[in-house]
Amino acid sequence: MTPLHEATIDEDVLRPTHLSVDLGRLAANYRAIAAHAGRPVMPILKANAYGHGLVRVGQLMAELGAPYLGVAYLEEGIRLRRAGVDTPILVLGGILGDQIPKFIEHDLTLAASSLDKLDAIEQCAAAAGKRAKVHLKIDTGMERIGVHYYSAESLLEASLRDTHVEVEGIFSHFANADEPDLAHARLQLERFEEVLSFYDKRSLPTPMRHMANSAAVARLPESHLDLVRPGILLYGVYPSEHVPHTVPVEPALTWHSRVVYFKVVKPGHPVSYGSTWESDHLVRVVTVPVGYGDGYPRRMSGSAEVLLHGKRYPVVGRICMDQVMVNIEWDSAYNGDEVLLLGGDGANRLTVEELAAWAGTIPYEILTGINTRVPRVYVGDP
Repeated sequence: MTPLHEATIDEDVLRPTHLSVDLGRLAANYRAIAAHAGRPVMPILKANAYGHGLVRVGQLMAELGAPYLGVAYLEEGIRLRRAGVDTPILVLGGILGDQIPKFIEHDLTLAASSLDKLDAIEQCAAAAGKRAKVHLKIDTGMERIGVHYYSAESLLEASLRDTHVEVEGIFSHFANADEPDLAHARLQLERFEEVLSFYDKRSLPTPMRHMANSAAVARLPESHLDLVRPGILLYGVYPSEHVPHTVPVEPALTWHSRVVYFKVVKPGHPVSYGSTWESDHLVRVVTVPVGYGDGYPRRMSGSAEVLLHGKRYPVVGRICMDQVMVNIEWDSAYNGDEVLLLGGDGANRLTVEELAAWAGTIPYEILTGINTRVPRVYVGDP
């Protein structure tokens, strides 16, 4: 496979705002998860690999020997195939009937979530003269997609009759594995195991079973089954404060920018849209070319901080679509000086959890919300 970047070389050169993704760190995280779980790992690459870049991260995971990759949408799977990734890929999300031929064409595995979906897959595969690979999706308490656990038997029986469908796996998804109380997660696992008893009762081989997301990888070893599906944990971020840090992973992403303007702002002269912030004394303010158009949330206005010369400074005034202003009081800064928006070294680090708290959201939304106009630059030796 030829390595591909998420941005062209020209964009990398022209845009001072970019992401640095450490491939060595991602590889170390993958290996740490595999060692902890003691099971094969399906890296989840949806939403542009949680902001890290779908193609390059997908290529890396294939190079590391991941037996399966997971995405949310058909288009993500096709993009990986066109980039030369030939590892099996499961599309976890819901499907429409007219998409099924594309799954078969690109050798992508479907989530069969109902009898109607399974029938449509069987018919399309038969028309193409091929066998479609599927994983049966069981809803054990998420109420999103999947056949309900209490009526799953008819789906499993139908899957045995189909001649153009190959059932490789069967899976479910936790709704609350990252919450303090694991009672509902354990109930979901019990329901899933009840469904799986279908195969034992008939002396049939059980398809590959998987249910463990990032939180369950870290704290529910009984859910690891035949395969684990880490998402945010792969990228070095824990899914919530309630999940103990049992796996030695570290963040792989740093968000960089640079100072593009320096000014002295007088007292009583408000900064940015809405004039929501002004100083009562003379200050130095620098402008940084990043904004909510890049996925730097406007909701962080009045709370966000950046690192400049290793020191924290507040973002002042409302965050604009393409720019933010930073109050450095009477410290010095020059055009071209590096500004860190996320990441850093040692104690001087801005975490994704901090950005999420400033925005009133969760780390998932911060990472996946970083716009594709922000170039991804890949560093490190995997």
